[in-house]
Amino acid sequence: MFTALLGAVAQGILWGAMVLGVYITYKLLDIADLTADGSFAFGGCVCAVMIVNFNMNPLLALLFATFAGMIAGFITGALHTIFEIPAILAGILTQISLWSINLRVMGKSNIPLLKTNTIFSWLTDATGMSNAVAGVILGGIIIVLIIMILYWFFGTELGSALRATGNNEAMIRALGVNTGHAKLLALVISNGLIGLSGGLIVQSQKYADINAGTGAIVIGLAAIVIGEVILGKVISFWMKLSAAVVGSIVYFVIRGIVLQLGMDANDMKMLSAIIVALALAVPVMSAKIRAKRAYSPKGE
Repeated sequence: MFTALLGAVAQGILWGAMVLGVYITYKLLDIADLTADGSFAFGGCVCAVMIVNFNMNPLLALLFATFAGMIAGFITGALHTIFEIPAILAGILTQISLWSINLRVMGKSNIPLLKTNTIFSWLTDATGMSNAVAGVILGGIIIVLIIMILYWFFGTELGSALRATGNNEAMIRALGVNTGHAKLLALVISNGLIGLSGGLIVQSQKYADINAGTGAIVIGLAAIVIGEVILGKVISFWMKLSAAVVGSIVYFVIRGIVLQLGMDANDMKMLSAIIVALALAVPVMSAKIRAKRAYSPKGE
């Protein structure tokens, strides 16, 4: 059980980059970007091809995975901001097309990385530690760096304008900010992180598959909501980013426990939907119950 839970924690940390990407569009811009499923797999496929076919350094392959995700985000952003296609539809169009693109990139439905080096195999070979421990250590370092960079970026003038676009688009447009460019940049950054997460997962699991990103957006939303429920209404922006990663870890730990208890792996999609629904519904119902109890009709 301990080994399984440690593996779940490692998975949660590595998926944390994807959750942070979803956080940027979902929480900061209030955009339902469904590109995530496609860009996650795209980043993983590109990473695997670079390592296997071109014998590329695994770290450099992660940069290509990030760039692949950024391209996917740019396409969605261009469809939405330039051609004025609704964001949700633009994401769906990109996501659908990426399935075929991923198949073209890999040339087949999956690629094994069993005989190749990865950033995790470097650490396991050098220290003898397990892959799960290596995932926790390397993933933790990467996630901390990402949070630090995002915290710095969104504190700059450009980052603040991007956050303001999500809060009040009309006001920030009146101040002379091109909201179309802000949305495009947010989608590029978001899907870049998602592509990076796809590359990390591929190197951790030692294989790439074109269906790897199926349900990624659901996992991202579940992690964000769970993180908010656990840490409550935090004010600091870096705490909000950290809460998203904590939610990702808790989500995968819950999945790991359920699987250890004997749940069919084929039911995990349903479990994910139930977790998201409960995480969204429980705070709302709790607030309604508290409001009802606090209400006292006149004359009583």
